[in-house]
Amino acid sequence: MTMLEDTTFESRFADNGDVRIHYAATGPKDGPLVVMLHGFPDYWYTWRDLMGALEDKYRCCAMDLRGYNLSSQPKGVENYHHAHLVDDVAAVIKAEGRKSAIIIGHDWGAAISWNVAFRRPDLVDLLVILSVPHPLGMMRELMTNPEQQANSQYARNFQKDGSEDLLTIEALTFWVTDKDAKPRYAAAFGRSDFAAMMNFYRANYPRVTADSAPPAAPPQLPKIKSPLLVLHGMQDKALHANGHAGVWNHAEQDVSLVFYPNSGHFIQQDVAGQANRAIRDWLDAQLENASCKPAMSSPPPAPSFF
Repeated sequence: MTMLEDTTFESRFADNGDVRIHYAATGPKDGPLVVMLHGFPDYWYTWRDLMGALEDKYRCCAMDLRGYNLSSQPKGVENYHHAHLVDDVAAVIKAEGRKSAIIIGHDWGAAISWNVAFRRPDLVDLLVILSVPHPLGMMRELMTNPEQQANSQYARNFQKDGSEDLLTIEALTFWVTDKDAKPRYAAAFGRSDFAAMMNFYRANYPRVTADSAPPAAPPQLPKIKSPLLVLHGMQDKALHANGHAGVWNHAEQDVSLVFYPNSGHFIQQDVAGQANRAIRDWLDAQLENASCKPAMSSPPPAPSFF
């Protein structure tokens, strides 16, 4: 174990076969385990404020997704399918000596978190989703909502061959407003693989459009077995809030939704104080109410729609 430069967080690694996943950790080692997953373009440091808000009670582990910063960067689209990404989360939980965790994800981290809940419900004690709708809600919006269709054009562009050649560190850090954090982001993206970032989109982003034929039968996904908290910024230019409608129909336990009218896509930074309080209060309440029940045994692998 080493300490990350200029932070109070531990630097740790978990192995998933040949892939090594880096994560930052803080908090009591016997506290409830929280695994945090970032999105694009981001890295573990996006969770610094939330880690600080939880570390007195919770064991917080913020991952660098494969392809990013200090994690392995395997080549090829096939290495970025959800099945591998779910296994990366499982590896971090195992590295901490646990069998399950509270899972928190934003953007691609949220998409992966949904898939952890579908494919490995035994790993999920509580689920917190930032920004990304349930995959069936997202598919519905992509097929019927012109605003979401337009908002998703960037993802279609990312799916094209060679899209990584158009990326620059300057462009990837455009959204970082914290002047002290921006150099950190530039350094982390300099250590990252731009093609890997695009492979998340090529491997997993839904390819349905308004012109797609409706499925012969509604796609089926397992219901979420853990309590669920969803946070969304109403100024999000990538993901439409309507995608969250009906998410309660896909869950077996409590569902809580919090919408922030003045937040954009990066909720954990745009409204850090509010989001951190909402997450901390919800986690504490769930644990106090003993709502965190043992997960059921894992069903056969579920299809990925996002």
